[in-house]
Amino acid sequence: MKYYLLIIFILISFFSVGQNQVDIGVRGGLNLTFFKVSEANFGTNPETDVGFYGGIFVDFKIDNGFHIQPELLYKGVNDFKFLNAPIYLKYDIDTNFHLLVGPSLNYFFDFFVNKFKVRADLGLEYDIASRLNLHVKYALGFEELSPNILFFGVGYRL
Repeated sequence: MKYYLLIIFILISFFSVGQNQVDIGVRGGLNLTFFKVSEANFGTNPETDVGFYGGIFVDFKIDNGFHIQPELLYKGVNDFKFLNAPIYLKYDIDTNFHLLVGPSLNYFFDFFVNKFKVRADLGLEYDIASRLNLHVKYALGFEELSPNILFFGVGYRL
C-alpha cells in the first residue's frame, strides 16, 4: 500500500512539472499526537507525544485562489512510524495566507491491525518569503484508536 501511494504521488509530480501552475517542495516539522482521545475532545489529561514529520508536496494552482495540494509525508512518534498522504483543497485567503482542508490517507507500519486510516485535516499556511512558508495543521482521527495530531512546520518550494 505504501508503495502505491508513493507511485501515485511521483506520477502526479512527473506529469505536472511542465505546467506553469505547479510548485513542488519539501516540508517538515514537529507534531503533537493526542492518544486516548475521543473526537474533538482532548479530555482532562490526554496522553500526548511529540514526534517529527518530513516529506514532499505538489501545489497545483487551479483558478481564483484555489489549489489542489497533495503531500506525501513520513511521520514518527516514538516507536510508531507511518506514511501520511493528505490531499488538500487550498484556498488563498490573502496573497500570503492560505487555508488547507481535506482528507488524509494514512498507512501505519506497526501500530494497528487495520493499518490504513482516513482522517480529516484542517490547516493554515503563511508564506514568509517567496519560497518559504510556515504551517500549522490539525488531523482529526475518526476512530477511537486513531489519534488526533497537531503539526507545526516549515515548507520550502523548490
